Amino acid sequence: MRKNIFTLFVLVLSFASCSVAQMSYSTKDKKAIRYFEEAQQAPARGIDPRTGGPDFPAAIDLLKKAVDRDDRFIEAHLALADVYEMTRNYDQAIVHFEKSIAINPNHSPTGVTYYFLASLYKAKGEYQKAIDTFDKYMQFRAANPDMKAEANNMKASCLFALDAMANPQNFDPINLGQGVNTKYPEYFPTITVDGKTILFTRRIPDNRVYGPIKEQEDFYISHLSESNIWGAAEAMPTNINTVNNEGAPTLAPDGQSLIFVACPDASGQNYGEGRYGKGSCDMFYTRRLGNRWSNPENVAGYINTPLWESQPSLSADGKTLYFIRRVQGRTGGAHGDIFVSKLQPDGKWGVAKRLSDRINTPYAEESVLIHPDGKTLYFASRGHQGMGGSDLFVSRLGADGEWGKPVNLGYPINTAGDENSLMVSADGEIAFFASDRPGGFGGLDIYYFLLPEHLRPTKTLYFEGAVFDAVTNEPLPGQFQLIDLETGEEVIFSVADPATGEFLVSLPVNKRYALNVSFPDYAFYSSNFDMTSKDGQEAVRKNVPLVPINSNIPTVLDNVFFDLSSARLRPESSVELNKLADFLSENPKVKIEIGGHTDTRGDDTDNMTLSTNRAKSVYEYLITKGIDASRLSFKGYGETQPKVSDAEIAQLSDPAQIEAAHQKNRRTEYKIIP
Repeated sequence: MRKNIFTLFVLVLSFASCSVAQMSYSTKDKKAIRYFEEAQQAPARGIDPRTGGPDFPAAIDLLKKAVDRDDRFIEAHLALADVYEMTRNYDQAIVHFEKSIAINPNHSPTGVTYYFLASLYKAKGEYQKAIDTFDKYMQFRAANPDMKAEANNMKASCLFALDAMANPQNFDPINLGQGVNTKYPEYFPTITVDGKTILFTRRIPDNRVYGPIKEQEDFYISHLSESNIWGAAEAMPTNINTVNNEGAPTLAPDGQSLIFVACPDASGQNYGEGRYGKGSCDMFYTRRLGNRWSNPENVAGYINTPLWESQPSLSADGKTLYFIRRVQGRTGGAHGDIFVSKLQPDGKWGVAKRLSDRINTPYAEESVLIHPDGKTLYFASRGHQGMGGSDLFVSRLGADGEWGKPVNLGYPINTAGDENSLMVSADGEIAFFASDRPGGFGGLDIYYFLLPEHLRPTKTLYFEGAVFDAVTNEPLPGQFQLIDLETGEEVIFSVADPATGEFLVSLPVNKRYALNVSFPDYAFYSSNFDMTSKDGQEAVRKNVPLVPINSNIPTVLDNVFFDLSSARLRPESSVELNKLADFLSENPKVKIEIGGHTDTRGDDTDNMTLSTNRAKSVYEYLITKGIDASRLSFKGYGETQPKVSDAEIAQLSDPAQIEAAHQKNRRTEYKIIP
């Protein structure tokens, strides 16, 4: 709760130590003074058996004896308040701060007791009391200027909180159930883009470890059944889960790869069997290969440093990684900031850059999430104006490439306590989070709720299917490239499962995409997706047959576009044709025929001429890209080889289906000449 200040306990004890010689305690009771002075030494002399930390319970017992001897012993009340605060017993801390003020409202010339009492009221969600007490603190002329500025910030947050409570968000969190949640804490959920697989961290007893640490963090994974119930979570294999802590995972949208955080043991060297780190907590990468996961490796490049890196979030295209790095604060102490790194052409991650001060504050930012839409950032912060503790915020990427002003998710999503580890589904409707609210299975449980519409990201669908050999039907680990047709930029790169050929990639709506799938010794496959009007749709499902280069099965160039009744190539066709040129350059012995086709509407002769000219336009484009004309030929087929016959079209009644059928017939193809 406190930020960049010494605890009052230290101040009180320092003051009391100086006062021994001056005999300036607020009590004359020698026994009370002895108890108080013994309490100064207690935390350092003993160990709290429950926490393994300083013996604060012993200090509390001694301070209670002091105030029992003299209930007007201000220094003892202040020390009690501070120890209670450090042990998060805010109710008792408030009681003793209030008693010290009741004994003498001006016992501190700087008014610091009012500051701490107001901070506690804020932490408890008693915002009006906090505002009134901050106002009293401001009246002390000797108050520390930095603390006054901090008090003004916290008062503004209290005013925000009162307004947020007067205008609450719709919020009805639902527990994910006993398949995911147990009596142990579960948190940091990450989910695949289809919403059917969830991976999370569970803190469990560790009977293998001797000493004060009796718990460890491991990963568990659960799948959604057809009846929408999360199945019993299973632990990740032992090459992922080790005797050390693993946590804060980010699962790629297709569920095929995982980046997570591992921390060393007490030696500072052992990150788990076969793992080597660069210092403190590091990020590691593993990929699913059929039914097993590869042995994790330290993330290549410049993300991991001797500093503490954690809580990664991978973008849907797999090329951008957001994470938290602990840095030295401007006013002392370390805190987390959000950093971002880009994947370089050599497969390594580039030097990470800190996000701007619009996102990062002098206080802790944590649990960052980049949504699959690539332009909506969710994170937790203690520095932005909020309800108190750690609040959840959303920021959106502007057209200028800068992140916008963070927006607080509001009450009761945010409360006076700590909120973090938010996960938002690909469609933007459902949010997941961890909470220890009453009614759960024990400790932190994972819940979901409907995200208010104004806080949602751009809706993202998913594209799934399988890649296989068009002749043998054998699965292939094809490489996927999804390109924004408007900008020509690659927005998704993925690889199908090597064992099954299955794939799962995200498709943000309101865009038109070109899809290219390739694999060595196969003709590349293309398709396109118009996602500009997909209301109510959740997924696009399509299988991808790849044609071997020793076969003459035609491959449709779905992303070659012409103006109406014209052979003029539209600019967006360059994405596809450049890919075809690259394929021919990589396979210098391959020769192809480019074929043009039309639908059956219009004059036969005109259709033949148009199809020939369109095929010729592609032929000429490839020559401009350096492909030898001797490897190319072109031919117009007009309406002679329809994909959908007129008889089949006659059976359709929906105008959209009829037009789609004609569209299948209007196409440009290429086939490899053996």
